[in-house]
Amino acid sequence: MARPKSRDLPDLADLAQPGRQITVRVTPKAAGLRLTREGDDLRAAVTAPPENGKANAAVRALLAKAMGVAPSDLTLLRGQTSRLKVFIYSGSGTSRS
Repeated sequence: MARPKSRDLPDLADLAQPGRQITVRVTPKAAGLRLTREGDDLRAAVTAPPENGKANAAVRALLAKAMGVAPSDLTLLRGQTSRLKVFIYSGSGTSRS
């Protein structure tokens, strides 16, 4: 998976609140990595295929990078096989740079 540059991602640090549920609409097998935010709607495009959890892991890493948190602080709550995924943030609420 290609690593996204921080400058290409929206700043989602405001979502790093413990217990916060984050809904993302995902497009797997996209041409490139992309994360967009329009109001409360998040859309992610990842190059990983939707098999064996590869796309889910890619979305989690992309979301964590945009939030400035560790990927291990995000848990997939719902949407294991769906395009609409709900992650929950379980970190301390302090983002890192």
